[in-house]
Amino acid sequence: MANKVEDVTKQTTEAVKAPVNQWRRRISAAGTIVGKSWRRYRASAFQLYLVVAVVIFVILAFLAKTIAYFTFDVTITHAIQDVNAGWFDALMTTLTWIGFAPQAWIIAVLVIGFLFVSGLKWETLVTLVSLIGSSLLGLGIKLVVVRPRPNADLVHVMAQLNDYSFPSGHVLFFTTFFGFILFLVYTLIKPVWWRTLLLIVLGIMIALIGVSRIYEGEHWASDVLAAYLLGSVWLSGSILVYRWGKPRYFVNQPVAKETPTRSTH
Repeated sequence: MANKVEDVTKQTTEAVKAPVNQWRRRISAAGTIVGKSWRRYRASAFQLYLVVAVVIFVILAFLAKTIAYFTFDVTITHAIQDVNAGWFDALMTTLTWIGFAPQAWIIAVLVIGFLFVSGLKWETLVTLVSLIGSSLLGLGIKLVVVRPRPNADLVHVMAQLNDYSFPSGHVLFFTTFFGFILFLVYTLIKPVWWRTLLLIVLGIMIALIGVSRIYEGEHWASDVLAAYLLGSVWLSGSILVYRWGKPRYFVNQPVAKETPTRSTH
């Protein structure tokens, strides 16, 4: 009797393994999954980028504290402001408008509320903490660097703002907040046409907000570059925290559940 049970168990196991192994062979043959060496290379390249980004940001922050603007800042601003097209002006103005209060915070509250109502509890928490943290970080750096806004005698300034210029708060907000939403859309939603459209829209918004701030004459290119660097580092940290915590917390949330991490104790 025991031998029969063992035979049945073995046959069942083999029946399950056969299609799984076949699928794995197909994946390997198609070259879909890169090898370990290539994955290590990607990980090393990513870590190198983070280090380089932090170093460049620190250098820019140090220089911005003592230098009001660089020569290339004025050159880049003039080049962008020389673009004479109605659609371009409308796009730049719209992107900048989205990044100002209260509309930026209204959008953030609506998005975070949607995540929570949808049952994405861990995603909601990480998005909220990331947004608050990046906002406080950007504000703190502004108060330390105290770099003045672009001078209207050098470039055309659409609106003279009273706070400091380094780094760009708009770019930091778009990169960290909309960047994390882009990551969630890419990670959680199955490939459909509107997912692709949403990814494209978010990507364009993030890429062009820096151009918009320079076009409006409210930030120097070095302010924008610094914000992209800082934002990308903060975004990377948020994604790491999200992936670290997903299998440990909120594994029983209504949607996008995760297999709990096994205890090593």
